[in-house]
Amino acid sequence: MKNDIQRMLNDIEMEVHLTRHLIGKNLLDGRVMAAMKKVPRHEFLPADLRYCAYDNGPAPIGLGQTISQPYIVALMSDLLATNPADIILEIGTGSGYQAAILSQLVQQVYSVEIIEDLAIAAHKRLNKLGYNNVEVRNGDGYFGWPEHAPYDGVIVTAAAPHIPPSLIDQLLTGARLIIPVGFPYSYQELMVVEKKANGEIETKKVLGVSFVPLTGELEAKISHNDHLNPRI
Repeated sequence: MKNDIQRMLNDIEMEVHLTRHLIGKNLLDGRVMAAMKKVPRHEFLPADLRYCAYDNGPAPIGLGQTISQPYIVALMSDLLATNPADIILEIGTGSGYQAAILSQLVQQVYSVEIIEDLAIAAHKRLNKLGYNNVEVRNGDGYFGWPEHAPYDGVIVTAAAPHIPPSLIDQLLTGARLIIPVGFPYSYQELMVVEKKANGEIETKKVLGVSFVPLTGELEAKISHNDHLNPRI
C-alpha cells in the first residue's frame, strides 16, 4: 500500500513538471501533497476497482460518475489556495474523495451532490472514515448552498458551459472558484475565478480537462436553449 501511494505521489509530481508552463508552478503546496498521501483513495472506489486506486487516472464510481485523476484533485486543491480556518463549498460530491482531501486543509467543507444515492453513500463513507468536518447535501449544485455562504472558496467537480452566477455570489471578496468550463465530450478548460474587492471578476485559464457535466437546472436550461435554437 505504501508503495502504491508513493507511486501516486510521484506521478502527481511528474504531471506537475510536465504541465508547469501551463499551471505556472513547479511544485504543489506541501499541505496538499500531505493530504493526498494521508487520504486512502481506495476507500472511495467500488470494491472491484480498488486495485487501480493509486493509478494516476480517473475511475468510474457508478451512476455515470467518476472519481477524478489524482493529479487533477491535487491541482484543483492547490489552486483553491486554502487556509486552515477556511470554509469551502464543493459542488459534486461524487464518492467524497475531493471533499476528504479538502477536509485535511480547511476547517469545514460543505458539499452538494445532485444524485441522491451518491450523496447518501458519500455521507456514510465520510462519517465512517472520520471526516467529521464535511457535510453533504443532496441538491442542485448550480444554486450552491446559500445557507452557509459566503465561502472562502468554491470548487466544482463537474463541467459547466458557463460559470453559475450563484456560485460567484456566494464567494467572499478575494476568494477563488475553481471550475472546469466547457461542454460534455468537447474541449473543457480548468479555470480559476477570483472575486475582486471592486466587484470585478478575474478569470484565468489553466489547462484542458475532461469532466462529467454539471446537471440539474443548468442542464435543463441548456436543453431548453438547444430546443429553441437547435445545433446543426
